[in-house]
Amino acid sequence: MAEFLSSFSGWLWGNLLFILLGGGGFFALFSRFSPFRYLGHGLELLFGRHSEKQAPGEVSHFRALCSALSGTVGMGNVAGVAVAITQGGPGALFWMWVCALLGMATKFYTCSLAVMYRGKDENGVVQGGPMYFIREGLGEKWRPLAVFFAACGMFGCLPLLQSNQLTQIVRSMFFEPQGWFVGAEETVQTGNALFGLLLAVLVGMVVVGGIKRIGSVAARLVPLMIVLYTGASLWILLLYADRILPAFAVILSDAFTGQAVAGGALGMVIVTGVRRAAFSNEAGMGTEAMAHGAARTKEPIREGLVAMWGPVIDTLLMCTLTGLVLLVTDSWQSGEKDGVLLTTSAFESALPGTGPYLLLIAVLFLSFSSMIGFSYYVVKCGCFLFGQKARLPMLGFYLLTIIISSMVKMGDVINFLDIAFGLMAIPTILSSILLAPRVNQAAKKYFAGLKNA
Repeated sequence: MAEFLSSFSGWLWGNLLFILLGGGGFFALFSRFSPFRYLGHGLELLFGRHSEKQAPGEVSHFRALCSALSGTVGMGNVAGVAVAITQGGPGALFWMWVCALLGMATKFYTCSLAVMYRGKDENGVVQGGPMYFIREGLGEKWRPLAVFFAACGMFGCLPLLQSNQLTQIVRSMFFEPQGWFVGAEETVQTGNALFGLLLAVLVGMVVVGGIKRIGSVAARLVPLMIVLYTGASLWILLLYADRILPAFAVILSDAFTGQAVAGGALGMVIVTGVRRAAFSNEAGMGTEAMAHGAARTKEPIREGLVAMWGPVIDTLLMCTLTGLVLLVTDSWQSGEKDGVLLTTSAFESALPGTGPYLLLIAVLFLSFSSMIGFSYYVVKCGCFLFGQKARLPMLGFYLLTIIISSMVKMGDVINFLDIAFGLMAIPTILSSILLAPRVNQAAKKYFAGLKNA
């Protein structure tokens, strides 16, 4: 099974590379880069200007972005970047940047559409996301595409990486030094399962409250964890300030040669960078549209502008910091390829004694926020397919996978998620391209209004 997952994932992403980069390039050119000129306005919206208290939706612009970031700012920034650099070399980080910039244009369209074509569930509650803007914007004949997205999303948004990697770092820093749950494989797995159970209980206490409670918790956790992780990373970079410029030089050089790893295979560098960026910022995957579709606004373009800040924070800031820490400490060349443990070794080498614990605290916040954010997507996809009666069973299924994924190998987890995420991108990008002219019409009208205001 592991061989099949690895092979199929490689084949799928070898083709999806062109869809994600091509789709992002299309959106950037089709918009004539106009959304990028209004990023400042998006920041104003994010912090409460032009609020629409009576508008449809469940959460504010800020909480919608925090809900989206709770799913993206997570293990993809810590473990995902480590995987990208060990598999694709430092140059993979450059292609993560490219994917993030194009992803900003993609998010503008997908998240604008999520508000423009919101649908209603069987209880009459307004819902947003690719499955809804496919059905409402393209018509019932396109419903199979919406169903395909929801089916893939139900599995692609499972918290497998978060639970797996958090269990690994807790085992490395607490269980093994204390002699807890070590020795026989059965004993190790028992410890992992018990920690997975604890995670499932804590996550369940939050997600049972739906998007309003998730948004409320995320609005508190996300800013805190960004500040904590950014602060710790900048501390390390200050200690190795003389190595920062050489690190950038290595990134740029390897991005176009692929000489650092993979036997000089440039294609591997690009594919790895795009895969990890997609998993990190989720641009084009459709998850971001589900979160932003719950925003309280009548103006679709406003939410599109707010959503563009996601890849800036997630990839251009946090992934870059992780990559630079790995490079300036030379940890990426250590031979350790187990994701979060590689980043842990980098923090340990730079900040002996305190570094790993700072990372552990950050990882706890990052993983927990991701797990509560992803629950909304899984439940939403499940309810679209099976109705609102499926909400509690889907929550139970979601929490069960937290326990299971704490006991499996990371390689299998990564490949499974890559496949599901990749398949989600196909209906999201296709439908967004078909509906892009309508977004442009709305954007032209909205931007003209800003100029005349």
